[in-house]
Amino acid sequence: MELNECLALVVDDSPEALGFIHDALETAGMEVLVALEGKQALSIAQKMKPDVILLDAMMPVMDGFETCRALKKLAGLADTPVIFMTGLSASEDIVRGLEAGGVDYLTKPVKPDELIARLKVHLSNASVTRAAYHLLDESGQVIFAVNDQGHQLWATPQSYTLMGKAGLQGDKVIGLFSRALSQWFQNAPEPGYQMTVPFLEYPLAVKLVSRREGEWVLRLLDGDLPQGADLLRIELDLTGRESEVLYWIANGKTNRETAEILAMSPRTVNKHLEQIFSKLGVDNRTSAAGVALKLFAKAQALA
Repeated sequence: MELNECLALVVDDSPEALGFIHDALETAGMEVLVALEGKQALSIAQKMKPDVILLDAMMPVMDGFETCRALKKLAGLADTPVIFMTGLSASEDIVRGLEAGGVDYLTKPVKPDELIARLKVHLSNASVTRAAYHLLDESGQVIFAVNDQGHQLWATPQSYTLMGKAGLQGDKVIGLFSRALSQWFQNAPEPGYQMTVPFLEYPLAVKLVSRREGEWVLRLLDGDLPQGADLLRIELDLTGRESEVLYWIANGKTNRETAEILAMSPRTVNKHLEQIFSKLGVDNRTSAAGVALKLFAKAQALA
């Protein structure tokens, strides 16, 4: 993303510092919005959706750390880079800024050349991240990410839909969910491990996809979705027995083995296969198994 295509929000309670940063960004070709305190910044960000936010850490009433946490909760701003600007340089203050959701920390007085250089890096990273999220959205993945405390960083629209369906909404329930995730993370689960959400009546689970420092990427699993033979019956319009036969054929069983598992004769298995071939528009068991396996793969991708 080019700087002349970007909208920056600068938040600082010092008019002098605000004017200095504003002029430096405008000289670089950026459009700039300014706010003198946290609540004003939240109001502007809700309406204008900046591409990057420069935030003073030490402000009266609502400091930069609290402002950053509030900004990250606004729709569409979870992945917007926030760069703190402050005279504080102690390591604990830097950590506070990063834990609040910041991506970088500039010590005042800010050097214009350094500021512009860091902006270019973070805007480029944000552009790549947004492109990746867009691909996830388009592919229909039920994926979301949280931090070490279980607080949501981003989610695909499909995740929000499933959360609503399962009743995973409201501050109290979301708080319980965050604590359950945080406790699970303390056990250092490996990718592929999953956890059942314990306090919901709806059968919902989460599976760990990947993790990196400060971000856990998870897939929501809808326990109410059909699986196995039921999935084949619903998706392919098969009878109950036909779907069971196809399920075991797709799992590599011979006609005789399938007959033994289902307590029927091999001849009956053959008759069911004839009906399956006709319904699926295929002419052999290999092709029929391929149709079933594609369905299983699609369901696994969404699970």
